[in-house]
Amino acid sequence: MNAQRMVMCKKLGEELPGLPFKPLPTDLGQEIYDNVSMKAWQMWLQESPRYINTYRIDLQSAEGRAFLEKQMRVFFGFEEGEMAETAFVDPNAGSESGSEG
Repeated sequence: MNAQRMVMCKKLGEELPGLPFKPLPTDLGQEIYDNVSMKAWQMWLQESPRYINTYRIDLQSAEGRAFLEKQMRVFFGFEEGEMAETAFVDPNAGSESGSEG
């Protein structure tokens, strides 16, 4: 029997197919496996290189992994907070610029 595992996706707020694997060998990896859909994980995979490139993150370093893990926690809604700014500019976005508080 090959039924697809469903999860209540914390990011998207709906029941969707879950990941077939734990993406990280950590507690966060388990949390993602239990609470994040494949669709939301794919969104993160498109988003994460922006952080890696903007901040020149070395994923071999504990600091680099901790930074990216923090962004993941906020992205998926496990933690309150703001995502770090990236150098990415959405070519489809309007010319409105957000004002800093």
